[in-house]
Amino acid sequence: MSVVDLARFMDDLATRSGQAILPFFRAHFGLDDKSRGGAPFDPVTEADRAAEVVLRNLIRESFPNHGILGEEFGSERLDAECVWVLDPIDGTRAFIAGLPTWGTLIGLTHHGAAVRGMMHQPFLEERFSGDGRSATLRSPRGERALHTRRCGALGEAILATTDPRLFAEGEERERYGAVEAAVRLARYGADCYAYCMLAAGQIDLVVEAGLKPYDIVALIPIVEGAGGVVTAWDGGPATEGGRIVAAGDRRLHEAALRHLNP
Repeated sequence: MSVVDLARFMDDLATRSGQAILPFFRAHFGLDDKSRGGAPFDPVTEADRAAEVVLRNLIRESFPNHGILGEEFGSERLDAECVWVLDPIDGTRAFIAGLPTWGTLIGLTHHGAAVRGMMHQPFLEERFSGDGRSATLRSPRGERALHTRRCGALGEAILATTDPRLFAEGEERERYGAVEAAVRLARYGADCYAYCMLAAGQIDLVVEAGLKPYDIVALIPIVEGAGGVVTAWDGGPATEGGRIVAAGDRRLHEAALRHLNP
């Protein structure tokens, strides 16, 4: 399949999954807790499952030899050359609260490297996409290229994280706290939307921990395509999830790593 056809296919995945999700947003729906009553609360909705079924079926029909890794229904053929990495609703807590900072993450890896990604926010009709070389936003207001902004110092930076309570108590939380104490402004709760705002030049730094591959793979080509950098806290690849730091400026990324790896 050509690059153009692949982009069209990802658009179709976004459209069809969005159609499955939107009837549930700001409506009454079934909700389960995957933590089985433990902490932290780990919700999953009917919308998550319905959207992932749609995504998996479309991929199997069009690319039967490709692998799939999804949040709700596990993995298949992870040894394939190409693997789709799916999170039908990243930001389920925001979704159940009626806040439009969730999104559908559709990522593609080739030999383990994240090569294409899309974050679709169907309620806002926004599609952030990237291939590691360029990134774009398409919305009702038109289409534009995404570019991170220059910010070389933590004291000038806007930082985002989903929730500081998600960092493990002790050293991990202390290291994150050192970064937050050094920045100009910190904001919580944006999930995948924070990475897209980083790519759009609105946010400078995102620091997270405890991520799974389906939380980050789709976002890597978007951030990198806009000129940013995404790694693990130790500077290694981010594709396996875990502790993640994303920055719009490499100088800022290096400054954050010094705090995260004292």
